[in-house]
Amino acid sequence: MIREIREADFDGLMRLYSQLHHDPIPERNETVNHLWSKILGDSDHHIIVAEEGGKILSSCVCVIVPNLTHGQRPYALIENVITDEAHRGKGLATQCLHYAREIAVRENCYKLMLLTGSKKESTLNFYRKAGYNSEEKTAFIQWL
Repeated sequence: MIREIREADFDGLMRLYSQLHHDPIPERNETVNHLWSKILGDSDHHIIVAEEGGKILSSCVCVIVPNLTHGQRPYALIENVITDEAHRGKGLATQCLHYAREIAVRENCYKLMLLTGSKKESTLNFYRKAGYNSEEKTAFIQWL
């Protein structure tokens, strides 16, 4: 099942995210709980998950960004694309990305963007197959 995150999904999402950057699962403290509530309450912040058997196996984030150009149409940014290592190659991330695209279309976005730090050809081909291209724009990042 592909759906948006629910409040009770925190632990499952954090277990999946621990594979993304090999970060430890954060302790549920006041700061983390506030951030989680803020994300859940933001109508422009969508955490999309693929769930099977009650377990979150894949996810991506889609953020809608208001914009004053392109006829005041917003754009969407995709981040944190991840599938559980034991469940890759089943199309779960592709389904999450399609769901994100549906949100972007519904919100009248003029474009959908994502960045990846991966240099692996298989990852780049995955994004190309999902409809993204790397020919039209150049991305720069400044880490803070």
